[in-house]
Amino acid sequence: MRDNRPPYWRQRRALEGLGAAREDASLIAAARRPARPGRFFTLHLGFTAPDPESARELAVGYAEALSLLRPELALGASALSPADAWQRAERLFCGASGPDGERCADVAGHPGFHHAPGPGGLGWGDGD
Repeated sequence: MRDNRPPYWRQRRALEGLGAAREDASLIAAARRPARPGRFFTLHLGFTAPDPESARELAVGYAEALSLLRPELALGASALSPADAWQRAERLFCGASGPDGERCADVAGHPGFHHAPGPGGLGWGDGD
């Protein structure tokens, strides 16, 4: 009688009706639809700067700092635009394709070799 309390009794009866043993069956079914793939979203951070060059330096610093805190962020997708003209966004990082499929993590318009992200990343291209 001690295992004949209502929750256990109902569960045992449901499993017996399904023809399954209690240890190898679950009353929770798998999801019918597969999980949706991740979508790309954009975060807009507003800040003030005296001129576009200073704004670019600050934006690069903010993007690099955020990528240290959250490595899953797409650093190469970072862009800068005036607050009232988002359609004039400029890329912050080079993003040139490397020989092994990596992308250059240096700032846009940098001189010399391209460099893969991380310490000691692969360098490629025309250097000086």
